[in-house]
Amino acid sequence: MTAPAPSWHAGGCHCGRVRFAARAPAHLEARECNCSVCSRSGYLHLIVAADDFRLLSGAGDLTEYCFGTGVAKHRFCRHCGVKSFYVPRSHPDGYSVNVRCLDPATIASLTIRPYDGRNWETARNGLDARQGRAGSRVSD
Repeated sequence: MTAPAPSWHAGGCHCGRVRFAARAPAHLEARECNCSVCSRSGYLHLIVAADDFRLLSGAGDLTEYCFGTGVAKHRFCRHCGVKSFYVPRSHPDGYSVNVRCLDPATIASLTIRPYDGRNWETARNGLDARQGRAGSRVSD
């Protein structure tokens, strides 16, 4: 039995200026990271490859925040302050999409798995081969 083909999920920030689409399965698996920035913002990670992400509108409405290693590019709407997506340290050639910012119409189910971003180096090194695919590693 083959898995259903991924579909495009639309989403955006609170005020609607920033809109994007991400290609992923209808049955999503997200990571809930406990690092300092993710735990404070309630961010739920869905990692997608760069080819599976489209910024539809609002490029000029985004601003960027970097901390720690400076590798992650946290982008958020300068009007409403919502971070709908960013470029994570774990996947600098892709995007982490905040599942909470996706429109619910195309989501069949959501499974949330914890991720120990407070101990990023240890947690990253402990990922098994299945978890090493895009869609798994998170945090700054």
